[in-house]
Amino acid sequence: MEDKLMATNKVYAEGKVASNLSFSHEMFGEKFYNFFLEVPRLSEAVDILPITVSERLIPTVDMSLGKTISIEGQLRSYNKFLDGANRLILTIFTRDIRNVEEISKSPNQIFLDGFICKAPIYRTTPFGREITDLLIAVNRPYNKSDYIPAIAWGRNAKFSSTLQVGGHIKLWGRIQSREYEKKLSEDNIIKRTAYEVSISKMEIVKDEESEGDALNVTR
Repeated sequence: MEDKLMATNKVYAEGKVASNLSFSHEMFGEKFYNFFLEVPRLSEAVDILPITVSERLIPTVDMSLGKTISIEGQLRSYNKFLDGANRLILTIFTRDIRNVEEISKSPNQIFLDGFICKAPIYRTTPFGREITDLLIAVNRPYNKSDYIPAIAWGRNAKFSSTLQVGGHIKLWGRIQSREYEKKLSEDNIIKRTAYEVSISKMEIVKDEESEGDALNVTR
């Protein structure tokens, strides 16, 4: 059962270690640590992604700053009380980690198989680009779920805006980081980083036995 549920949320990322390890939490005597991974895009930009790793995976890997590593795992979510409100926090939970000689041409990949849990929001950017914001619930073991923000671009943005809450969806893409400013008061503006899945391909599953309709996103 656990292996089947793991297949609904897969992440592969390659990049450079961008921060030192910091203690996150301990569970059943096993310690977990957080750090950031700098993952290049096709452009000169990079995504700075949050990673969680078990102490049991660390000893065989050189995680010095600037070292190049690959990670296989899942994109997890949890709620954390910050600045007077609950915030959805995302992190890549590591299943396997290793050093690599160089970064490949596809260093940032994610696959999700889940359900739409919030009405899609269609919008346009100041430059007229069409975007639809989605929130996907992905089941995992022990009756838990991860809630993953995702965005559809281009010709599929309008289509995605018509999807219904509860609809079954599969999607492929990459995890991106995005900085923004949050106004707490007239004199208090803070910078934050949002993480979301940028969709490159999506499949609407008509039923549990159907393969659905594949839709390729043009960006």
